[in-house]
Amino acid sequence: MVLENGSSVTEFILTGLTEQPDLQIVLYFLFLVMYMVTVLANLCLLTLIGLSSSLHTPMYFFLFNLSLIDLWYSSVFTPKMLMHFISKKNIISYRGCMTQLCFYCFLVSSECYVLMSMAYDRYVAIFNPLLYNIAMSPKVCCNLMLGSYLMAFSDTIAIMGCTLSLTFCDASTINHYFCDVLPLLQLSCTSTYVSQLVVFIVGGINITVPSVTICISYGFIISSIFKIRSNQGRLKAFRTCSSHIIAVSLFFASGAFTYLKPSSAGSMAEEKISSVFYTNVVPLMNPLIYSLRNKDVKVALRKILSERTC
Repeated sequence: MVLENGSSVTEFILTGLTEQPDLQIVLYFLFLVMYMVTVLANLCLLTLIGLSSSLHTPMYFFLFNLSLIDLWYSSVFTPKMLMHFISKKNIISYRGCMTQLCFYCFLVSSECYVLMSMAYDRYVAIFNPLLYNIAMSPKVCCNLMLGSYLMAFSDTIAIMGCTLSLTFCDASTINHYFCDVLPLLQLSCTSTYVSQLVVFIVGGINITVPSVTICISYGFIISSIFKIRSNQGRLKAFRTCSSHIIAVSLFFASGAFTYLKPSSAGSMAEEKISSVFYTNVVPLMNPLIYSLRNKDVKVALRKILSERTC
């Protein structure tokens, strides 16, 4: 069977995280627990934001979208990864591989720009609190989210256009645990120069633009915080931003390590470990960071629980 793009490959074999049998069962239970906690934590945060009127603010509007992306994001990779740990062969069809890559590109790009929007929201909240409700009106928030998803959609079109144009001859083993674009480029039997250039440009924009914007926003935020005379006020401002800084650092550091460094066959093991951070660890950590370190979320949760028990 020959596919439309000229490839003779109809399915791929994913090597997974490790080929050591002794680690398979340990990793299976580890990632199963991580996935269950990720799904439960994000669903709880989505439900809490939806039910609590006190959380119907711009900050939690963006957090709602972030949790939705993380919930969808983790579900794209983890079930297939878990199947690999308990099966002898980890096979994915060509169309299944392209579908997974498509969702991956869209969701990872969306998260980049949602995190950037959240940084802008925190900047406005601290730098100009008196005009916060005007500057971050529902229309502005919706436009920021729409812009984030449109940027993600355009990035996905660019990456998928390059990937679907590749020809895969006899090589069908992807040295990864999911269908990422870089391992797929290594399998192509045609020139990948243009595709590599597009991936580098898109990855560079998705990492550099949000990172620079976030750094500039937090530069202004920190300068504003130091102008606050009250120690309690400064502490509250730092607490407001600390959770976002942790989430941003985890996400962009692992992404930059994977996509903004020279690739080599020997570095694929490191790239797999790095990928685990933004495909499994970050979706797990985000709801925990924003709930355990956030006073508003704790108060809203106690209120809803007290209402249900009364």
